[in-house]
Parts: sequence; structure tokens; C-alpha cells
Amino acid sequence: MQTLETDVAVIGAGTAGLNAYRAARAAGARTVLIEGGPYGTTCARVGCMPSKLLIAAAEAAHALAAAPGFGVHPGAVRVDGAAVMARVRAERDRFVGFVLDTVEQIPVTDKLRGHARFVAPDRLQVDQHTAVQARSVVIATGSSPILPPAWLAAGPRVTGSDAVFDWASLPGSVAVIGTGIIGLELGQALQRLGVRVALYARGDSMAQLGDPAVAMAAAQALARELDLRFHTVVKAIAADGAQLLVRSRDGDGRLREERYDQVLCAIGRQPNVHQLGLETTGLTLDRHGIPLYDQHTMQCGASAIFIAGDANNERPLLPEAVDQGRIAGDNAARHPRVAPGLRRTPLAVAFTEPQIATAGASYRTLCATHADRYAIGQASFEDQGRSRVMRQNEGLLRVYGELGTGRFLGAEMVAPRAEHLAHLLAWACQAGLTVAAMLDMPFYHPVIEEGVRTALRDLARQLERGQASPAGPVPCCPGA
Repeated sequence: MQTLETDVAVIGAGTAGLNAYRAARAAGARTVLIEGGPYGTTCARVGCMPSKLLIAAAEAAHALAAAPGFGVHPGAVRVDGAAVMARVRAERDRFVGFVLDTVEQIPVTDKLRGHARFVAPDRLQVDQHTAVQARSVVIATGSSPILPPAWLAAGPRVTGSDAVFDWASLPGSVAVIGTGIIGLELGQALQRLGVRVALYARGDSMAQLGDPAVAMAAAQALARELDLRFHTVVKAIAADGAQLLVRSRDGDGRLREERYDQVLCAIGRQPNVHQLGLETTGLTLDRHGIPLYDQHTMQCGASAIFIAGDANNERPLLPEAVDQGRIAGDNAARHPRVAPGLRRTPLAVAFTEPQIATAGASYRTLCATHADRYAIGQASFEDQGRSRVMRQNEGLLRVYGELGTGRFLGAEMVAPRAEHLAHLLAWACQAGLTVAAMLDMPFYHPVIEEGVRTALRDLARQLERGQASPAGPVPCCPGA
């Protein structure tokens, strides 16, 4: 076994790992990048980009289906499932190729192939071929879909979201288990492409929403075209000829059996930290086995070990992985002189239709941190001008402001083109703007953003009255 000495060892060559590597090198540190799987980020291979390719195809099909509402009748529509998936794979491979080109530019001497595990806080073993002695280590090992073994025993037609983008064609029917961002995005896209879809959820959560009013609006909007089954537990999945038999029980105790061509498990992802030998590091781990760390420096305790991206399970989103990787790599190179890095205002978007988005402090966060010190304003999109013009007039925006200061705190929404509204509101939040200052900004007509103005005006009235919004447990039950 060879021995390699370096200043910084980065475990994982995904988005967080690549940014950690660049930051450490930029700080002047000798750095080695260790990867045990295929190169190419989660976003490019199985996440952001291929899912949006499938959603784009679904939007094209839906536009044809919705055209008669405008008096336009396009005729018979045929979805070529094989052609849809061929484009998804081809464009996916193109995006992956961009990442591979980046990796190819990294010096060969800085890349090490194999699975790394700690044998000491400052020492890694990579497979059976290399021992790495490092002054600092960055854990950037990403995450994997949670796939219960009992369900996988039903055969290869039970998959996680990662496998969807390798389908040769579209199945006739799919059971999607989970109503998080991944489950909702893929479930709606498949439904719009002609696949029979049912979505199962143990509770009543919708994507990243915590505000009960917004969650209710999201459930109502999506239920108009999706078979949403809240408070339903999947009891068993079994092979049944060429299909899968799914047994479930709903909130009233009723049992149900149905058959599907595929089962897509979208109940979440788990950090890839359990095969790293963390027990040899002396780090304090949380109940999920993830090292405790500082969210501003990415440092694990007082050690020379840092953690970034999906591996820490904080905000498993690409922009967060970029920032966390950069902070971790920079601090690993400069250890022990670590410093807080820029953590941006939280921002998340689910590309359903209508879109679901959160920006700034969430409803759940404010219930815990602000109790009787915040107010809520809202705007419905049912009669919002531009939304009605586009026949996308559904959804609800709720905005939060701080009593006394009038500072804008955050928002949750289900709305047409919410990706753009959420960016505006996240920028305002990070800039520390007050609600009054936001209302001084220009608003064109007719645009979706006028819904933001309506909600802010409502919030300004609540702040002026000095009336706090009720805090406490979230009484959310959109499946009722």
C-alpha cells in the first residue's frame, strides 16, 4: 500500500467536493480529490437537470391538453415515451459531460480513485491501495435515495428516483411513494405524459411547505390532476406477474390493493456517511450518524474535519452544496484559522405546476424563533390579473414580517412561476429590506409580481396594527 501526504483531502467529487477542492487549491493547499463512484454530480446525473428535462416534456404535452381552454384545438396528441426518454438521457449525458470536462482538467496527481474511510482523524485508507495522511479532511460524500429492503425484495421494478432517467420508455402506471419535492415533480410529469400515477404519503406534507394555509392550497391545486393519497401507509409491495402489487392502508383503516408497472420510492435521501469509519475520528455524531458541525464554518466540532453538501443533510440543494463546499475547502486549507463563510438566504423551489417555493425564514422556523413577534400577509392567485390571462389562476402566497422593525422575514407559496417570485423575495430578505421599502419598489402591469405587492400590502396592514400571527404547532392537514 502506498502512502500519500497532503494538506487537504476531499472525499467526494460531486458539487460540494469539486468546490471544496477548488477553494482549498486557491488558498494554496496541496489537495487530493478522492472519488469511489462515477464522476459527475448528483444534479447532472440524477437530480436537477434530468428531472427538468422530463418536466419540460410534460409541460409540452400539458400545453396541448390545455389549449382548448383558449379556443385552440390542436387535434390528437401522441406521447412517444421512447423518444421522451431518449431526449432525457441524451441531454442528461451532455450535462454530465460538462462536469467530466471539468474533472478532466484537474491534474492526475490530485485525483485518487476508490472508497475512502477514516482509520484515524488525520488518516484515510482508500480501498486497499493508498493511505492518505492529511492535515485536514473535507467530507463531501453526497446522499443516496432511501430504499427499504422489504420493498426492494419485490424486484427491479421498485426503484429510487435515480433510476428513472435510465428508463428506455415510459411505463403504463407508476406508484410514487412520497410527496416531497422529488415525488411531486416526477409524479406530475409522468401523469402529464400519459402515465397512470398515484402518490402515497404517510402524512400530509407537501414538498418543503410548513405553512398550513399554503400546504392546503398546494394540495387542492395539485389534486385537480393528481391522485394524492395522504395519511396512507404502504404496507407491502410484491411482484405479481409483470406488475407490482401494492397493499396500502389509509387514515380510516381501509385496505387497498392495486397493481402498477413501476414503484418509485421518493421518501427521501440519506447522507453517505455510514461507511466512512467515523467512529475512529472522535467526532460527536447526531442520532442519524452525521457529525455535529458549525453551519457557518462547516467545521466538525473543534477538529480538522469539515463536512459539506448533501452529506450533512442540512439543505440538500445544489446552490447550498456550492457554498458549503467553498467554505469547507477554504477553512480546511487555512485550519486552524477557520472563519465563517457566506451562507445565503434559504431558497427552495419545486418545479410542479403551480410551482411550490420557500424563501427566507419558514413558517415552522418563525413559530419557534418569533412566536408572537411576526405577522402574515397573503395573496390568492385565483383572481390575479396575469394569472387569469394565462389560465394559471390558482395558488396562495404568504409573506412574513417582523413586528416592531417591519423587516421582511420570508415567504412560502404555491403559485404560477413561483421560481421568479421566490428569487425576488429571497434577495429582499438577504438585503434586510423592510416591507415598506419593498412596497417602494417598481411593479409593472400586468405581471405575476403584482401578487407579491398584494401580499406585501396585506402584511403592511397587519404590521401597522401590531397584531401577531398565532404561533405554536403547525396544524397542517391538507389531505383532509
